Amino acid sequence: MPSLTLIIGNKNYSSWSLRPWIFMKQNQVEFTEKRVALFTETTSQELSPYHSDLKVPVLQDGDLVIWDSLSILEYVSEQYLASNGWPQDPKARAVARSVSAEMHSSFVNVRNELPMNCRKKFQNIKLSSGAEREIERIKTLWTKCRTEFGGEGEWLFGKYSIADAMFAPVALRFEGYSIPLGTVETNYVQSVLQQPDVIEWIEAGKAEKEIIEADEIKI
Repeated sequence: MPSLTLIIGNKNYSSWSLRPWIFMKQNQVEFTEKRVALFTETTSQELSPYHSDLKVPVLQDGDLVIWDSLSILEYVSEQYLASNGWPQDPKARAVARSVSAEMHSSFVNVRNELPMNCRKKFQNIKLSSGAEREIERIKTLWTKCRTEFGGEGEWLFGKYSIADAMFAPVALRFEGYSIPLGTVETNYVQSVLQQPDVIEWIEAGKAEKEIIEADEIKI
């Protein structure tokens, strides 16, 4: 049995859970998956042993518990991938950390107005000016990374990295909400959507029965 256990939430909704899940799958790091349905009568009981403030994802490695997506990604990179989760070039690595940290801390309007939902496809959604500005910022970041550092492959920095895992749920959101994109961004979104493990995640999300009303927008 793998020594790692990744505790995740609903695949249809939990964008933070997707990040370490897809990173570990992409890098063939073996782990046991434990899914906890969120906002149910048993959620608090199931998550309380992990001391994560009842949040997912959580990574358990033996008696060590790590919470927060970016912390999990860095731990896996350091302990299981010889720190190759970041680009090896110092300049690319610095930018990859910058865009990943910005994704981690920013884009609140995109999160609120475009919640991840694998089951639905939206057209002509009306967005706030704040969300529109954040979308333009994300598109600018993707273009910068692909143009300056992505020449050796299809990912933001050529080779798949933590930055790609951090932006994977955004690619799903842009597709699901039919966000207009330029050529560079469209190609990047398609790279994400064509990952076999992302396809697996989406299909599993569609098959889930739980409904989280707060993440179900109606237009």
